[in-house]
Amino acid sequence: MANQPMLKFVTLPRDMPQKRDAEERRTDFREIYAEYADQKAKEQASRCSQCGVPYCQTHCPLHNNIPDWLKLTAEGRLREAYELSQATNTFPEICGRICPQDRLCEGNCVIEQSGHGTVTIGSVEKYITDTAWEEGWVQPVRPMRERTESVGIIGAGPGGLAAAEMLRRAGLQVTIYDRYDRAGGLLTYGIPGFKLEKDVVMRRIDQLEQGGVTFEMNCDVDADIFTAIQAEHDAVIIATGVYRSRDLDLPGADAAGVVKAIDYLTASNRKSFGDAVADFDDGTLNAAGRRVVVIGGGDTAMDCVRTAIRQGATSVKCLYRRDRANMPGSQREVQNAEEEGVVFEWLSAPKGFAVAGGAVTGVEVQKMRLGAPDATGRQAPEVIEGADYVEAADLVIKALGFEPEDLPTLFGQPDLKVTRWGTVKAEFTTGRTAMPGVYAVGDIVRGASLVVWAIRDGRDCAEAVLADLGVSTAIAAE
Repeated sequence: MANQPMLKFVTLPRDMPQKRDAEERRTDFREIYAEYADQKAKEQASRCSQCGVPYCQTHCPLHNNIPDWLKLTAEGRLREAYELSQATNTFPEICGRICPQDRLCEGNCVIEQSGHGTVTIGSVEKYITDTAWEEGWVQPVRPMRERTESVGIIGAGPGGLAAAEMLRRAGLQVTIYDRYDRAGGLLTYGIPGFKLEKDVVMRRIDQLEQGGVTFEMNCDVDADIFTAIQAEHDAVIIATGVYRSRDLDLPGADAAGVVKAIDYLTASNRKSFGDAVADFDDGTLNAAGRRVVVIGGGDTAMDCVRTAIRQGATSVKCLYRRDRANMPGSQREVQNAEEEGVVFEWLSAPKGFAVAGGAVTGVEVQKMRLGAPDATGRQAPEVIEGADYVEAADLVIKALGFEPEDLPTLFGQPDLKVTRWGTVKAEFTTGRTAMPGVYAVGDIVRGASLVVWAIRDGRDCAEAVLADLGVSTAIAAE
């Protein structure tokens, strides 16, 4: 047993990578966690109990072979750990940074259930792939042979990129069309740098380009362009994501200073690239020196409050209509936000906006309590009469979630069937739609969801496309 590299959770405590001091990290957009040192990564990986039924793997949307690459890491066999990790995950270094591990793999770790503290799966995953990049193990795709079949992918977010990578491995010609000037979708313009530094995303885009994926940027697909894409390719994958913000139909909601989360985060991320952003530079989408209120309780709301802190807001408050235990966002993110100075107003919902001179001056808040469960089983919030108050604010950010755009109209394709929620109707796992040769993946099918699910959908869809085009899925890259 002296040489047993695993099962050390009894003697070794859980130890996350060191977190930068809150006062320091609130002044910049760099990632807040340091990297594991080699020995620390081995130690933390060695805490894995090597379960006969690994719930961490079961609860990972990609079903990553977590116990095996933890064991390889503990044994110092990092290259093999990386090869195993990337076999099921197109972007493991991104998932290691932004997946809500506390709700997925780590939240279902068996030793966590026994009171020993979960294995730090996400941090080890990040360490493995960051090391692979440093050592030059991550190389562009090199198909064994080129094929003539081609696929057009609409949307350069995680789902589209994951599909593109797998299709290129099989030698297909792949073109990605996207409305933005940089690829990556929400990885690039939605998620702040303190969770995902942008060079991490850009090096993946560069790797795909070097592997032969063609990117057509600044391409806002309409009916004519969609028809042209269909004519150009043997298959089309729709991976647009969902970008239409849910809104508030409340008095004063159209006042200056009431903005959408996606606009706010995109402006901030563009500034990190050094872009000129007029709405940021004139103060419209800049929290500096302002009293900020963010409405919402999901991960997007957490991104907004923590961004506002870094921009120099005088105060940042988050209104959420349920309590802490019932919020959809990551509890780890809430803790990080509180450390950085964000104040959470639980059981609080907007009733309207106070406006003076056409600009917002506050949020009219009504206090709530949790009543009987709703259709989803969650307790429904109820208004406490007579407990209203006004929360002073110069900038209000609406982070209420996202809905799909009307793609059948936008693309001029009435045969593209959608659900009652507006998401594209697509076959489970394959992504096939009612239109021959047209597939859909990610949030445009699921509704707003996690990056890891978009990657899963992209990979599954790529396999279906290969099968439908008669290309053997056994074809591997050199």
